[in-house]
Amino acid sequence: MSKKDDKCSFCGRGRQEVPLLMQGQTGNICNDCAEQAATIAKETFSKQTDKYQLDKQTLPKPQELKAFVDQYVIGQDDAKKNLCVAVYNHYKRLLQKNTHDDVEIEKSNIILVGATGTGKTLLARTIAKKLHVPFTIVDATVLTEAGYVGEDIESILTRLLQVADYDVKAAEKGIVFIDEIDKIARKGDNPSITRDVSGEGVQQGLLKLLEGSIVNVPPQGGRKHPDQKMIAVNTQNILFICGGAFDGIEKKIAARLNTQIVGYAAAKITHQIDKDNLLQYISPQDLKAFGLIPEIIGRLPILTYLNPLDREALRLILTEPKNSIIKQYKKLFAMDDVVLEFDKDVLDYIVDKSIEYKLGARGLRSIAEMIMVDYMYDIPSSNEHQLRIPLAIAKEKVEKGRMTPV
Repeated sequence: MSKKDDKCSFCGRGRQEVPLLMQGQTGNICNDCAEQAATIAKETFSKQTDKYQLDKQTLPKPQELKAFVDQYVIGQDDAKKNLCVAVYNHYKRLLQKNTHDDVEIEKSNIILVGATGTGKTLLARTIAKKLHVPFTIVDATVLTEAGYVGEDIESILTRLLQVADYDVKAAEKGIVFIDEIDKIARKGDNPSITRDVSGEGVQQGLLKLLEGSIVNVPPQGGRKHPDQKMIAVNTQNILFICGGAFDGIEKKIAARLNTQIVGYAAAKITHQIDKDNLLQYISPQDLKAFGLIPEIIGRLPILTYLNPLDREALRLILTEPKNSIIKQYKKLFAMDDVVLEFDKDVLDYIVDKSIEYKLGARGLRSIAEMIMVDYMYDIPSSNEHQLRIPLAIAKEKVEKGRMTPV
């Protein structure tokens, strides 16, 4: 055997420098290089296959999906059912192998309508976590029509590619949540005669993405790197979930319901309408009156709503979910070996203040933060191992804050 054959073909170390040198037909490899190669191969294949792999056996049924979402999101049963059924049918459509018939299942994108803090984004994020598919959240307010200052429509897919580690096949089966979709509504129900580059123009640009087409995506953003090589992404199998508060759409719904009530049964029908939650009567017609163009409404066939959060729901949100606010604070203090306890009336006080400020579930965190910030500053430097928050202290901390009721 020659001197060359006694060296590792990868690192170049000789037989005397390594614990084990394995000989192959055309070269050698030492045990260290073999271990590194095995680690790299494992990481590569886990990223490309296991992380985003879905099959008929692992795809959760709608009831299983809802049971998982129930652990993180309180209430909103109607929205949960609609979302879980739509997501299940979408991925069942991707897994269909029988192509002998002429029935082609079309994609069903979803639009969620609900006040701020009711859980639109949390619902989409939780379902994506269960499915183990690439998921990204995009804010529609930063999007503008191509050629104007802002982000291009294609930046939505750039974000999805980044989440999928630029694995195009994985990204093409992902979920995109477009938040604040109501902010790109045109100013009136009539077509615009002037350029509306951040409203109607964005809606028209979104059509090709929602419908399903091959889009050339700049992997690093379009304007900062104009010479980069484009990546072709097929959006036909990407599920789009749009969410928005649609502030003021209740007036459109109320006007439509009133105009439809004609005849001797008018008083009876009016009595049946729940005026405190008009969103449950929302229809595509109301979205059009709000300012969404008919073409984009047609590409969002599943329309569902989220109920406003009442006192009971807010109280449950504070303590019940797996990642509830109170559980998060307890875990933070437990990392400093401190046992944290809240008096029951403190939790009720936080809920009452959140209703007063009209901030939904997000208001719970804001109020709790005002109460806890001083403790989180002082306790880690002290020797205390027990902390109880009484109502009097909670009121004092909140009253010092600058938040004022809406």
